[in-house]
Amino acid sequence: MKMYKYVFTILLFLGSYFISDIAFSQRTITGTVTSADGALPGATVQVKGTQHGTQSDMEGKYSITVPEGSDVLVFSFVGYESQEIRIGQKSVIDVTLVEDAGLEEVVVTGYSGRSGGRKRRKKNKHSSSSTSSNYSYSYSNSSYQEPTTESYSSKEENGFSSVSQNPLSTFSIDVDKASYSNVRRFLNDGQMPPQDAVRVEEMINYFNYDYQEPTNEHPFGVTTEYGNCAWNEDHKLVLVGLQAKKIKKDNLPNSNIVFLLDVSGSMSSANKLPLLKKGLTELVKELRENDKVAIVVYAGAAGVVLPSTSGTKKEEIIAALDQLSAGGSTAGGQGIELAYKIAKENFIKDGTNRVILCTDGDFNVGASSDGDMQRLIEKERESGVFLTCLGFGMGNYKDSKLETLADKGNGNYGYIDDFQEARKMLVTEFSGTLFTLAKDVKIQIEFNPNYVAAYRLVGYENRLLNEEDFDDDTKDAGEIGVGHTVTALYEIIPVGVKSDFLPKTDGKEQNLKYQNSEVSEAAGSQELMTVKFRYKEPDGDKSVKFEEVIMNEIKTDNSENFVWTNAVAMFGMILTDSKYKKEKDSDLYKWILENAPNAKTNDEEGYKGEFIRLVKTAESLKK
Repeated sequence: MKMYKYVFTILLFLGSYFISDIAFSQRTITGTVTSADGALPGATVQVKGTQHGTQSDMEGKYSITVPEGSDVLVFSFVGYESQEIRIGQKSVIDVTLVEDAGLEEVVVTGYSGRSGGRKRRKKNKHSSSSTSSNYSYSYSNSSYQEPTTESYSSKEENGFSSVSQNPLSTFSIDVDKASYSNVRRFLNDGQMPPQDAVRVEEMINYFNYDYQEPTNEHPFGVTTEYGNCAWNEDHKLVLVGLQAKKIKKDNLPNSNIVFLLDVSGSMSSANKLPLLKKGLTELVKELRENDKVAIVVYAGAAGVVLPSTSGTKKEEIIAALDQLSAGGSTAGGQGIELAYKIAKENFIKDGTNRVILCTDGDFNVGASSDGDMQRLIEKERESGVFLTCLGFGMGNYKDSKLETLADKGNGNYGYIDDFQEARKMLVTEFSGTLFTLAKDVKIQIEFNPNYVAAYRLVGYENRLLNEEDFDDDTKDAGEIGVGHTVTALYEIIPVGVKSDFLPKTDGKEQNLKYQNSEVSEAAGSQELMTVKFRYKEPDGDKSVKFEEVIMNEIKTDNSENFVWTNAVAMFGMILTDSKYKKEKDSDLYKWILENAPNAKTNDEEGYKGEFIRLVKTAESLKK
């Protein structure tokens, strides 16, 4: 009997030892990563010798579970010297990274679909892409190689138009933000983004602004400002900002959501399906009693994982997400058709009905061309079901396809590069993504030739419309959701200013407000331009029109909105090597870093601080 007690005591001792050892070896380490400028978001924290790691959040904070047998953490960020810290008995490790005085060279090799040739460029150049451009890159201080087949729609930067020849500028609004987070992904990986991956309007619209809220029957208010152009001192800049109505979550319509999830083999990476599942789990926690969610997946074929389920059954929905794994080819067309079918079967009248497509865009089975997908989405949108596209991952990412789907599906488009962006898109700003206040929102501007010789719209190259499209209610345009802000910038060449960018004219005359002798009062007024808006109710077919007038009054004391949009637009023009930036890149970087910090007082989430860090990263990469 004593022998049994002795053995039992030994087993208890060994058991407690192993349990405590396992608990110790798998303990969680937390801390903050900073630089001389403050918190360092997006820094990599990795267990040495493994692929196990995490990133710091917007406040520089991180949390990582240390696997058994590991005792060293590596802290790194592009442009900074890496640090290795021994864990020992610590449970909290705070690190300050120091800027690297000698940034390692990055070699970028681009394969251009336009030229068919191979270009070898050094660290301070972009690789220009076309719709089917491929990229491979490597770091000279490691053996890392990652060939890619990412695709971006090629575009030609908007040029200047003569007011005497083309006094009207017409475009569709764009609330998409995918380009900014995708650009951030490239920079955080120590690489300048391809020029075609940079859409300046999406970079500007990534941020929220302090614009006037609606005070009348229209669903959005309008703010305008006229001031100096930061990248060309001879030119002026006009800001047109929209602020959609803000509605409390409890007062929003009920939702019928179908998650359409890509679970093909290309989605197996940690920053694809696993990140997607974490993000959607956070969204599910926010669902209300009368909201409904269904889950459709597609790989070699499409199928229903979860029928339409009440938002009260959160555990059931999360369990369905947890069981998903990646494998197989990608039957995207079948998945889209099935998702719309379920959304229509569970349609909520006067509610929100939306398909949320989450994928890397790598469709390769069934309807897969951009044209096929566009026709499919255009047909399905007539049902009143809207579409949101969320892109994930890298290497085979198909930006061009997802942008097309969102544009044609009465929807919006975002790119999720980390968990912070997943929370931003799916929780913090999801009301605006989900609940549409106005669809087919168009803007048309008429310039007064007495004050404006020429103009160009900054960005929106993929959103331009013909003059006659403004009054045509059959022409599709962008949507604006609850609480959204939208910004458009026009670069202006005033009358009398000598500029290398002034277009030649042919003397053609048109019958217009400011150029018609019968309306001399308008032509001789102090009006700089008239901004006209058209939009439809979310379930409407007939548009509503209203307009605002901007006077020829230049502000010398510009708002934070104006300064910040100048800075972001300027950065986008640096990244695309715009021919319209008159100053040297070094001078433009200097302007951004001197002025942007003064325009970020309202930065609770830290996104503006992160932007300034990205500018510094890009400047380091180009030196």
